[in-house]
Amino acid sequence: MKKTLLIIFILSFFKFAYANDNLLFYVEAALKNNPKLNAERKNLKATQEDINISRSEFLPSVTISGSQTSTESFNRTNETGAKLNDTNLNTETKSISIDQKIFDGFQNYNSLKKSKLEEEKAKYKLKNIEQEIIFESSSALYDLIFYTKNKNYNLLNVDLFERQVETDKARLQKGEINLNDLAQSESSLAGANAELIKAETNLLNAKTNFEKITRLSIPKEIDLNSKINLKLPISLNDALKLADKNSPNLIIAKINSLISEKELNIEKAKLSPKAALNYTKSENDDFSSSINSVDTESVKATISWPIIKGGKNFSTIKKFIYKKDQNLLLFQEAENNTKSETTNAWSNYQSSEGILSATEAQLKAAEIANEGITQEYDSGNTRTTLELIQSRTLLLEARISNAEAERNFTISQFKLLSQIGGLTVNSLKTL
Repeated sequence: MKKTLLIIFILSFFKFAYANDNLLFYVEAALKNNPKLNAERKNLKATQEDINISRSEFLPSVTISGSQTSTESFNRTNETGAKLNDTNLNTETKSISIDQKIFDGFQNYNSLKKSKLEEEKAKYKLKNIEQEIIFESSSALYDLIFYTKNKNYNLLNVDLFERQVETDKARLQKGEINLNDLAQSESSLAGANAELIKAETNLLNAKTNFEKITRLSIPKEIDLNSKINLKLPISLNDALKLADKNSPNLIIAKINSLISEKELNIEKAKLSPKAALNYTKSENDDFSSSINSVDTESVKATISWPIIKGGKNFSTIKKFIYKKDQNLLLFQEAENNTKSETTNAWSNYQSSEGILSATEAQLKAAEIANEGITQEYDSGNTRTTLELIQSRTLLLEARISNAEAERNFTISQFKLLSQIGGLTVNSLKTL
């Protein structure tokens, strides 16, 4: 007996572990195969290159150039009209030019800061999409579990009513029940078959959605243990603090506000004085008929100050001031939305947990009641066919309600974790 219990315990343990492995496997598959996520990964790499581009503006610019010119002069005459000899002149020029910006009103500095902010924004956009995909794939898996249970419960219900109809036909022959009782059983069987068709349709939709999100085939066997416990905050106040610190949407809105400040500084810098230094060295061969070759070196310092460009520069500054104000308002709106959505997610999590406890109690009571009524009905006691049908209907509803409550409670945990910015692959590995 002890050996049997030990085997059952080990199998139950591995079944539960397998369920968690299933979740992680399908989430990782969805993350790997999702085109939207892969596109955002490419966007992050492209954004990181913008940092290198901005840094390059601080470094000298080196240009090497060369040219070769062949000139032929003919039909030449002097002042008296006498004909002169034709001439050929080949000129070859090689030069190297080095330009270095000395001062640009901190335009390059702000451009580099903006590029770094854009990189941070791309990282959080990537994290946000990752969370969306983890939530969608997890929800698809637990929807699949729920609708599989729903179909199984309805299948069991049809089987029970089929057996009841056969039993009632025999009891009618014996005179233990009347035609009304048999009609009630047959009517309930027809209703059970209709519900089974609905359950099969819902399961088919769940399977289609699961394959679309994970881009994998439906597993042959699905672990139906849908209970899961994620590491969540212990209070609404803790959830709000975590959301304020980690919510990708809120951080992206904040970064957008900072980027608009850098853009405004860049436009202001365009009105500042500019200073640059240029060094050029060139070699010229066959420069003229009298000079065969010449080497030249030059150093040029340039200072410029754009004063007005038809009002374009001032209007551009105004434009970015408005844009800065716009992003600041959007950041404030994001703060309000984050607080509201986190509160809703917390409330949904709490209510889902309460509903799950209530449906567990409901299911337990329905099972006890159905078992007693079925025994009394089978023994020919005072229980009627209608009472038995009502008892089985209540049991089916209790089972489905409990399975749905389990699904909703699990999804509410994923939703809350996503809202506070903690829904990652690593958070699933700790299960």
